[in-house]
Amino acid sequence: MSEELVFHFDVDGEDFTSAGQASVQIKKDLRQLGISPEIIRRVSIAMYEGEINMVIHANGGCVDVKVCEDCIEMVLADKGPGIKNIEQAMQEGFSTASDNTRSLGFGAGMGLPNMKRYTDSMEIESTVGVGTTVRMKVNLEG
Repeated sequence: MSEELVFHFDVDGEDFTSAGQASVQIKKDLRQLGISPEIIRRVSIAMYEGEINMVIHANGGCVDVKVCEDCIEMVLADKGPGIKNIEQAMQEGFSTASDNTRSLGFGAGMGLPNMKRYTDSMEIESTVGVGTTVRMKVNLEG
């Protein structure tokens, strides 16, 4: 692959049923590019978790995916309330999801930890009252 490919997805924050559409689409796109199933799995899990977080906490956002020669980069951005304490939010099981969200089976506090687990690098920038940007990378070769 000589050129970088960029994919853009808008995440609707109004509807849990539409959450995950970007990760499903990128899975198909990466499969067509001949990316290995293991890399596709890692990218789609990380993206899905991010999409769900945007629906639960931020009323949606957008995802940009760049397929480079040596990695896949994902940038998830929202204009939600921001994360007050990133270190705390990274702890497995910590969640600020509402009881209603939890009753739907979401908000178990595994989103950010899983995003980190399935990527090779992850950075979070968040400002309370402004929004959050998460940058993740999955290397194409070990």
